[in-house]
Amino acid sequence: MQPMTRRAMTGALITVALAGPLSMPAHSAPASLYAPSALVLTTGHGENAATTTPERAVTVNCAYTTSGTHPDPRQACADLDRVNGNLDRLATLRGNATGQPCTKEYRPITVTLQGVWRGTRVNYEHTFANSCLKETRGAALYAF
Repeated sequence: MQPMTRRAMTGALITVALAGPLSMPAHSAPASLYAPSALVLTTGHGENAATTTPERAVTVNCAYTTSGTHPDPRQACADLDRVNGNLDRLATLRGNATGQPCTKEYRPITVTLQGVWRGTRVNYEHTFANSCLKETRGAALYAF
């Protein structure tokens, strides 16, 4: 072998040795430094999610920036932040902030939330006695 070829070959071997084996999978960096927070919400008339056909569905993404098909994803995420993800508190977060009187009609409407909140899996449902109560007493998260 010629001296130049031997040097080139040695350089190539050193480069491969430093780079490591080609068959090792590359470690991928996490897509985000924030825990995922993405929910799918549904609503439908009925006493529980098992017997209710969803009539509407929206999405809310609360990771770093807010987005989704919810009419007000920013306020929905703010509601979740305010109760630290305690979904039971969301059902009565506003009281009756609108001042709108509601009838005592019983036509139950069930809201479901499924997905991930700050890295924790969520599967939740709440039933309101009627749509008026859902709109006036529930958090902005439920207003869709």
